[in-house]
Amino acid sequence: MKYEEFTALSDVALVHRELQLERDLMELRFRLKTNQLENTASIRMVRKDIARARTAQRVREKSQDPPLGPNTLRTRHRNSFTPGSSGVLDSAAGFLTDIAGKMGGGKDD
Repeated sequence: MKYEEFTALSDVALVHRELQLERDLMELRFRLKTNQLENTASIRMVRKDIARARTAQRVREKSQDPPLGPNTLRTRHRNSFTPGSSGVLDSAAGFLTDIAGKMGGGKDD
């Protein structure tokens, strides 16, 4: 995503997007360690998107009158976040669920 796309989001959407990107990064790192990640450049792209989202959040916090402290937007809107698909890992939906099933955590036991 480009920075302009992050600035076009509402405060809530911006925070939720960043939180989802962090979850995606965690899953990408897991897939890297288990040798199931084909495109290692995706980790770098997600990290940069997280930085762009945090930059947009901080700019908004500073532009308020009076200026808000760091991470104020994130603290306000974090509780309303529900994990979903961000588009980064759509092809890997259910990745961890599949692994749990293969390791004996499925319903067929």
